[in-house]
Amino acid sequence: MPALKKRFGQHFLRDPFVLARIAQVCAQAPGEHTVEIGPGNGALTAHLLERLESLHVVEIDRDLIAGLKERFAGDRVFVHEADALRLRPCDLAPGSLRVVGNLPYNISSPLIFHFLDEPCIASMVFLLQKEVVDRLAAPPGGRDYGRLSVMVQARCEVTPLFTVAAEAFVPPPAVESRLVALRPRASQIPAVDVALFGAIVACAFSQRRKMLRQSLRGYFQGEDWPALAIDPTRRPETLTVAEFAALAAYARARV
Repeated sequence: MPALKKRFGQHFLRDPFVLARIAQVCAQAPGEHTVEIGPGNGALTAHLLERLESLHVVEIDRDLIAGLKERFAGDRVFVHEADALRLRPCDLAPGSLRVVGNLPYNISSPLIFHFLDEPCIASMVFLLQKEVVDRLAAPPGGRDYGRLSVMVQARCEVTPLFTVAAEAFVPPPAVESRLVALRPRASQIPAVDVALFGAIVACAFSQRRKMLRQSLRGYFQGEDWPALAIDPTRRPETLTVAEFAALAAYARARV
């Protein structure tokens, strides 16, 4: 196995039972293509190929690419050397895409946001730090519910799947991981409100211990709250995605 590179956050999944379970979850629909992000040494790739006719894989580590091309020589695996954060997956294959990967913890959130902007992606299945999955799926009212929860749930159906112990990886990470399925859906936020929605959510959760009338005073004044039918003494973690969307729509209407 090539030397692991800390800058890429590499933890290779090695447990064959876990690999088989992930591949089973990733069975694609007719007409879909599958893209694997960060295949590493190809452990998951091999399991995916048992269920797929072809597969695109995207790897940034040049030392791993040669091994992938050798191991999967032929026309069923298309190896792309690229930084996933700069990748346009819709350029890889026509039609709908399913994206799968054991994502490095240090880029998981930016990568999810990046892929949410890709219209061809029908679903994503990622192995992430368990804490991140808990935040993605958290309902309003708890400590896990925050900016990441609101921004992703506004655009995706989030389905947490099974937990993976640290011992399933080489080297073992310091935390547990969890598989999650993300299925993009029609956004609750009109396109014209997306930037404002994001700014309001970020502002609210940057001071999550403060009441809305304090954290969002740059957007709303006292007379606005009755019109919004939202109690200004509430804290941001109690608001639903729909209520944040209402805040953005109201703020934009006043511009």
